[in-house]
Amino acid sequence: MQPDLTEKTTTAVTTAKPKKSAKQKTFRKVMLSVAVFLIVLLLLPMRASAASSVNVNVNGEGVNTLEIIEMMTILALLPTILIMTSCFTRIVIVLSFLRNALGLQNTPPNQVLIGISLFLTLFIMSPIVSKINTEAYQPYKESRITQEEFMKKASEPLKEFMLKNTKTQDLNLFRSLGKVSDDVAAKDLSITVVIPAFMTSELKRAFIIGFLLYIPFLIIDMIVSSTLMSMGMVMLPPNMVSMPFKLLLFIIVDGWDLLFKTLATSFNL
Repeated sequence: MQPDLTEKTTTAVTTAKPKKSAKQKTFRKVMLSVAVFLIVLLLLPMRASAASSVNVNVNGEGVNTLEIIEMMTILALLPTILIMTSCFTRIVIVLSFLRNALGLQNTPPNQVLIGISLFLTLFIMSPIVSKINTEAYQPYKESRITQEEFMKKASEPLKEFMLKNTKTQDLNLFRSLGKVSDDVAAKDLSITVVIPAFMTSELKRAFIIGFLLYIPFLIIDMIVSSTLMSMGMVMLPPNMVSMPFKLLLFIIVDGWDLLFKTLATSFNL
């Protein structure tokens, strides 16, 4: 008599279950200990800052731990702040619209578009960057102004740039949402009111430019598709035929120079 295979499989399954549960218990214990360790690490800086007695000597001067944490937080958010307060958003959205209008999937790739947008942003924002360097960074580096004065002097050129490129309608919208009086001048508004108004205006202008970019390429698509239908070539994809004509049109009008010139001159500097 041969042994029953079903009995072997059931016994194997039943014997395997305790091992699996034991592994799960061990894993839970390890994860619990790791979580406790992380909580302790998170509570230590809070206790140190609450006591406000931990100082770090930098060049013979005492620096409070709260100032170090504040500076590290600002440095972590600095790329996002610079992107949201500069012309980067409009440029990268317009370039994405152009790629979609041409019918290209990944050409140019995202890395190239972001690189072009960054260097165009540096080119357009160079007067503001130099002003921040002269009026805020150099005095702060030479210890002539405090950290609070540095933040105030550095934000003023950016606020001036954003207000020049912000529509009055968008600024009034966030005035009303923030319950700010109309008597407050635009230059005296908080940066938390100016930045969302500026971003809204940038998105509107980027979408308007993208719509204008789509029109000539859309006309080419319509002409090609109607021509193929009249010739009875229904199975041939219109995008495959229209793409060379769209690329030819973009090359003939010197599209890259025209687009970069339009983007650079669209900002009120």
